[in-house]
Amino acid sequence: MGTDLFSEVGGSTTVTGGNPGHNKPKLGSGKRFKAVEAKAKASGAVNPAAVAAAAGIKKYGQAKMTKMAQAGKRRKKK
Repeated sequence: MGTDLFSEVGGSTTVTGGNPGHNKPKLGSGKRFKAVEAKAKASGAVNPAAVAAAAGIKKYGQAKMTKMAQAGKRRKKK
């Protein structure tokens, strides 16, 4: 694994050798989304949030991504 996707976000959770994905941030925390968004921005994406959303929808489906987005908005509102 060449780059550490989650260290770019500044979180304490990093993906290291052995079992990749074992130390990923909790699903729904928003840290995974931010990591993909940061990676897309570094790659020169015009709209990195859209890239992260599209990847999430492809992986989790429209319904689950909508549910996670709503939960994130509720957390941010508090």
